[in-house]
Amino acid sequence: MGLKGIGRAAVLGVVLWAPLSGGLAQGVGARLALCAACHGADGQSQQQNIPSLAGQPRVFIENQLVMIREGMRDIPAMKGTLDGVSDQELSALAAHFSALPLKPATTAPDTALFERGQKLAQEMRCGICHLPDYKGREQMPRLAGQREDYLLHSMRQFRNNEAVGRDTIMAASLYGVSDEDLKAMAHYLARVVP
Repeated sequence: MGLKGIGRAAVLGVVLWAPLSGGLAQGVGARLALCAACHGADGQSQQQNIPSLAGQPRVFIENQLVMIREGMRDIPAMKGTLDGVSDQELSALAAHFSALPLKPATTAPDTALFERGQKLAQEMRCGICHLPDYKGREQMPRLAGQREDYLLHSMRQFRNNEAVGRDTIMAASLYGVSDEDLKAMAHYLARVVP
């Protein structure tokens, strides 16, 4: 994304958060521009292995931001970006991204891979926590419509016990799952429209 997109994100942030106190609105606007550089001004990431934040549950985003800020979740690209950010600013960022509309995948599914992924997601009972339509809730992320490459990257991290600071239930759920099965689930979930 070019500087124009980042500039638009900053203006959008200031306009959306104008009812907030002056300093807080400016801080949120500047942070939105920083977030937009990787996650997209519309919350739709265009970068490999970077999640889209549009339409994610607000509580999930807030929790992740706090864990990143506190060093409990290590994301090298985000090191230092949340240092000194107040809880109020994190909540404003989470509210912003959770309110953005999700844009569905634009690539057609591979029918066999889609059906295999759908069957695996049902057999592994992913819908119990992430809801049957995979839209997520509270602290559970939305899987439906997330970037396919990010879903695969994230599931591999869980399976390989490399998802430090993240849900240990997921590590147990994906333990021993083959790469082929993870690819099928990522393909399916990326194309589910909640």
